[in-house]
Amino acid sequence: MSSASGVRGRFSRPTTPVVAFASLSRSQGRIPDGRRRLPGNHLLACLFGLNFAFSLTVATALILTPSRLFHHPALQAPATCVALIVAAAAVVGAIRYVRADHGDKEGHQHAAELIDTVLCTSREWLWTVDDRDIFTFSSRASASLLGYEPAELIGQPTTTVVAQEDSDRARSSILASQEPDSPSSVITVRCRHRDGSPVWVETSCRPRFTAGGEPAGFEGTSRLLTSASAQEAAATRSRELITEIITGQGLLAAFQPIHDLETGRIIGVEALSRFVSEESFSAEHWFAEASAIGLGAELEFAALQTALKAAEDLPLPLYIALNISPAACLDPRLPGLLENSGVALGRLVLELTERLPVEEYGLLAAALDPLRQCGLRLAVDDAGSGFASMRHILHLRPDIIKLDRSLIAGIDADTGQYALGAAMVEFARRIQASLVAEGIETHAELTAVMGLGMSSGQGYFLGRPSIQRREWDSWFDQDALTGPHEITSPART
Repeated sequence: MSSASGVRGRFSRPTTPVVAFASLSRSQGRIPDGRRRLPGNHLLACLFGLNFAFSLTVATALILTPSRLFHHPALQAPATCVALIVAAAAVVGAIRYVRADHGDKEGHQHAAELIDTVLCTSREWLWTVDDRDIFTFSSRASASLLGYEPAELIGQPTTTVVAQEDSDRARSSILASQEPDSPSSVITVRCRHRDGSPVWVETSCRPRFTAGGEPAGFEGTSRLLTSASAQEAAATRSRELITEIITGQGLLAAFQPIHDLETGRIIGVEALSRFVSEESFSAEHWFAEASAIGLGAELEFAALQTALKAAEDLPLPLYIALNISPAACLDPRLPGLLENSGVALGRLVLELTERLPVEEYGLLAAALDPLRQCGLRLAVDDAGSGFASMRHILHLRPDIIKLDRSLIAGIDADTGQYALGAAMVEFARRIQASLVAEGIETHAELTAVMGLGMSSGQGYFLGRPSIQRREWDSWFDQDALTGPHEITSPART
């Protein structure tokens, strides 16, 4: 597992752990039937055989043809005895070798059975990878830990169970903190279960070498972290990722057009955050994660800064709706951020997105009033999706009410939704707020909201979010050519 097996400093060549080595050797066919016979033993057996044959041949020759081998008869008997003794010694040696070899076989068999017991009963996952990060061995614990049988992992890259980003992060962590000559490294790694869920493990690993001392990959063990440790590890990792996003280039601004449904013109855009990361999480996930670890305000203001900077390239006179939580509205950094941006306050709309109730509306209204007096407008998002959004409307009297997608989806076929939409149109007229229908995705939905007299709309049917400036410019170019009748055609995406 490459994510848990980076090398820091220099290592002396370690001895391969007996369990992983013996199991790996058996899996590759190097230990037939749980035993391994050393090449030196075969050589010794051959020497015993040659010694016995040679000694027996010499003794036979001395007995059968004594006069031809020695000129002195007195030497005949001692030479014959020596040859017979050597032959007998070879026989005795061979017998002892056979007995010792049999004992070794029994010992190897016992060790192999012991290894099988360990591999079958251990809750720790034993694994080895080669220098290309390909699994060469996996114990049976991989099935319970990650949902993969050993045979499904052997021959597969480590990215099967560890994201490349996590692998690189773990390797960097090891390189940064390991002491020279350490026998192993212990780190926390996030793996990926077969069902896609994250699995946090504590991994101990060390490098493997060839007989010539060349790097040959890594070997180690991994065990499941306790729930509390896994939560702590997840929080630490989220903090690192979000900090990188805030301080680096991890945020982009996408803009989605908002149409005037009466004239067909594009009158504004909603700024949406896009995260540059290998993680395939939604923006909602990142903001929720940041709030959970105490970085919600920092991430939100980083997103606002990114959107305001990108909005400087938008064609005039489009307004820009910025998603913001009530908590961020109370942050003393907000007025300076908005007033010092390159976009006039008259073009900005703060769009309250949080569905949770606000405890003190007086403080929120007091914080926003100076900005609203300078031309800033206020919108309440997700209207119709819950009671909290309606409380925002009643207490803050926004300039714009944005109807939630849950109210617009299928409004053409649901009489209840249609009646609620008509009521919202009348309610907005009475409090002198404009109405934006969000999430229009079909021609029938567009026809229905236009029939109700809703003044503005946005959705995939009218235009998708884009991070490309050339598309923003095309909205302005097409705007002069767009008439009320043309908005009934799907927008090109």
